[in-house]
This record gives sequence, structure tokens and C-alpha cells, in this order.
Amino acid sequence: MKGKSPQIIIIDLGSQYTQIIRRSLRYLGFHSIILEPEKSLAWIKENSPKGVILSGGAKSVYDSDAPNIPVEILNLGLPILGICYGMQWLAYTHDKTTVHKVQEGKSYGPVEINFTNPRSLIFNNLKDKINAWSSHGDSVAKVPEGFTVIATSKAGGVIEAMENVSKKLWSVQFHPEVEQTEDENIILNNFVSNICGGVKDYDKKDVIEEIRENTKKILGEGTAIIGVSGGVDSTVLAAILTPALGDKLKAFMIDTGGMRKDEVEKVKQIAKKAGINLEVVDKYKDKFIKQIGTTIDAEEKRAKFRTVYGEVFQDIAKLYGATHMIQGTLATDLIESGSAGKSEMIKTHHNVDLNLGLKEIMPLSDFFKFEVREMAEMFGLEELVSKRQPFPGPGLYLRVVGVPVTEELLEIVREADAEVAEILKKHNLYDKIAQTIVALIGAKTVGVKGDGRVYGYNLVVRTVETTDFMTVKGFYLPQEVCEEIISVLSRHPQVVRVFFDWTSKPPATTEFE
Repeated sequence: MKGKSPQIIIIDLGSQYTQIIRRSLRYLGFHSIILEPEKSLAWIKENSPKGVILSGGAKSVYDSDAPNIPVEILNLGLPILGICYGMQWLAYTHDKTTVHKVQEGKSYGPVEINFTNPRSLIFNNLKDKINAWSSHGDSVAKVPEGFTVIATSKAGGVIEAMENVSKKLWSVQFHPEVEQTEDENIILNNFVSNICGGVKDYDKKDVIEEIRENTKKILGEGTAIIGVSGGVDSTVLAAILTPALGDKLKAFMIDTGGMRKDEVEKVKQIAKKAGINLEVVDKYKDKFIKQIGTTIDAEEKRAKFRTVYGEVFQDIAKLYGATHMIQGTLATDLIESGSAGKSEMIKTHHNVDLNLGLKEIMPLSDFFKFEVREMAEMFGLEELVSKRQPFPGPGLYLRVVGVPVTEELLEIVREADAEVAEILKKHNLYDKIAQTIVALIGAKTVGVKGDGRVYGYNLVVRTVETTDFMTVKGFYLPQEVCEEIISVLSRHPQVVRVFFDWTSKPPATTEFE
């Protein structure tokens, strides 16, 4: 990877999935770069990539504030693949009558894609039809002159892909980069390998050394602090950087009061085995609870957590004379917070754009959860870290929903979370689930316990499976497991009902808040 020029440029047009395109190319073994439209033409002329991918986006091509893609890229002789908005732009640029916002063309969710015969080169090695993920309000109603329809859906009623081979233009309306599209990355591989002539140049073995070298270069003569939550991301990052930075890195853990059961001791054990000299800071717990407990609004809770979190970082930085803060922020965090390119903000993240007067370093900002787990395995961290389920920075504060957070409610959720994890492990399901969320829903309902009326809380258990957490689908538990969870959780005197949530993302997010 080091010193290699990206073979593919991905022009970011505002899609939530732009980073996933790059992740998919890494998985396939190709180095790529993401750039804004305004910077793309100059970069292409200077670096001579082998191909261009146009991402999806939230705008319409006919909007006044639509992304300003330089039309000159069409005349450079490079193969271009347009995805979703990218396809609409290719059509609209050639014929402004082709793109329409029509009810029949809207598509959101799974769609069955039918390929034409003869098969296009970009669909080589695929079956006659696949299930794909689609998310768009506009559609290409007809293809411009010189283009050919190469895939349709809804019995041929919706154009799902088109090509103009002579101009080296290919496009798809669905999203081949997400895991819900059942093509096993064949479409992207066909484009880069067969159409662009790309050569594999990305080796996962280079990642750890590159993270170390890049961080040392940014840090220079400064000193840094890193908060270790005990989750995969921050723990792996601290383990990677500790040998490289030595005394120039101070690792600490904030006990926020919203941790899982026995979490602090577990994290201390993990850190010791990983060679991390970890300090636990626990004097701010009451402040977290007091501040966050003043609101039930999800964004306000995140903002208040973020404020106290930032104050702790500033205090620690002053104590150790730090000039930089290192964060285990992932690509997913940046995308959801609207800090990755031109993507829309979904929800605030506590460790993004903190602006604390410290220079931020985010060595993992280009990576996704499964890639960090691979780093854990490459780095030799034990299963406890590499297979550990994700846990949000604000922790259990995000799992008390619709009612002010109190120590009592946090304890209910803490115990319930531990009990569900124990049940899932007993049935050998825990490691098959990407994330398990146990939350308390504040609206009380009536129940019966001991022949008497009870007016109590409801718990909801959410189990999902995913690779990158940009999209998820429900992990459906067997009936006997659901019944055991209901039986165990409802023993708590204040818990009346237990629900299960397997809603996919989108439309839901992984966490409730």
C-alpha cells in the first residue's frame, strides 16, 4: 500500500455507502481513493488512474444544488461506473429527458435484478438474476441514445443498469457495494479487473505498519492521549500504537457509569494482556448521570454525553501535557455523523469533531468493524477482543429510551444485558450475532405478578447480523431461546414485558438512539 497510487478514484456524491465502495475494493485487493467532485478532475489528470466510480447520493440530478461533477471526465477515455445517483447523472448528462421522479420507479429495499441476454461484461459470472439492495427516488425512465439496457426489475418495468461500451460507460441503479446485494462483489471486481485492467495491490499485512507510521508522522514531537473503552476499536488501536509510540502515548479508560456488567475489570485484564498501560478514571460517573438524565431526546443525550466526555479528555490532556488525541473512530461513525465527504448526518457520535483544542488523529477512520477485527487477529489479540460485540461510546445511556436515565434504570438494563449475553452463549449463538442490544422502553404497561397488578417497564432485545454495520438485518432467535429470555428478564419486579426487534437497517439504525 505504501507509496502506491490508487488505481480507482471514487467520486463522492453524498451516499451513505461511498466508504463501503472503497472497503469492497480493499477486500478485492485494489487501492482506491475517495474525492469530492470538485477535486476529481485535477487529481485524475495528475495521477492517471485506471477507472472512475461515481457513488450514489441523496440529491436529484436536476436539483440546483446537485453535486457538480466535471463533465470533462467523460472525455478522458477512462472506464466509468455509475452507481445509483451516478447512473442517473450519466443518463441526465447525455439526455435531460431521461430521469424522472415517478412513483413506479421508486425503489427502497430488496429488488430482484434480471440481466439481459447477451450478458454485459460487467455482469460476467453472475446468475441470470440476483437479489440486490436499492434505495432511490428518481429513476432512468429511458436510456440516452447510444446506451443499452443491460438489467431490469419488476418484469422489465424499471431500468436497473445500462452501458455504452464505445464510451466505456457502465452504470447500475442498485448498490453492488452493500452486503445485501448477493453478487459477492463480482460486479465491482468485473469493473476493476476486467474492464479497467486493475492489478491487485492491497495487502492486509501492510495495514498495521502503515497505521503506526502514519500516526508517528502526524504526531511528530507531540504527545497523545487515547481513550480505551474496552470495545474492539479503541483496544485494538491502543495495542497497535503502544509499541510504536511508547511514552508519547497515554491510554486511559473513562468509567462513565454506563458500562456493561463487570466491564471495567474485563477491560483492565484485556489491556494488560495486550501490553497497554491503562489508567481507569472513575471520578466523573455522577456528572455523566446528572447531565444525561436531564433529557429523553436521543440527540440531546448524545450531545450531553459528548460534552462531559470532552471535559474529561481536556482534563486528562492537561494533566499529561498532551498535544494530540487519538480516537478509534471508524468509517461508520464518520458516515453516520455526516463527517465523511458529503454524506447526510444520521446521528451525532461522541468521538467525532470534538474540537477540544487538541489535534485529532483517527487512524481507523478508513476502516470498518470487520476489518478492525482482522487487525486484532493479525496483531495476536485474544478472542475476547477480536470476537467482542460492539458497544456504543455512551453505553447504556442510549439503552434507556423515552424516560430520564437514573442509576436504578441503568442497573436494570445492565443486569438484563448480562443475562441475555449469558443465554446466547449457552445456546452457542453469541458469536453468530454481530450485535445484541438490550434496551429499556420508558412507556410503562400493565402486567400481573403474584396475582397482583403491576405497572412496569418493557425491555426490548435486538439481535442483528452484518459485516460493516452500514446495513444490518435481523438475527432471528429460535423460539425456545426467546422464551428463556422472556422468562429470565421478566423476573425483575419492575419488568412487565419483553419484546424482540429484528428490523433491518435501513430503515432502523443498529441502536435505538
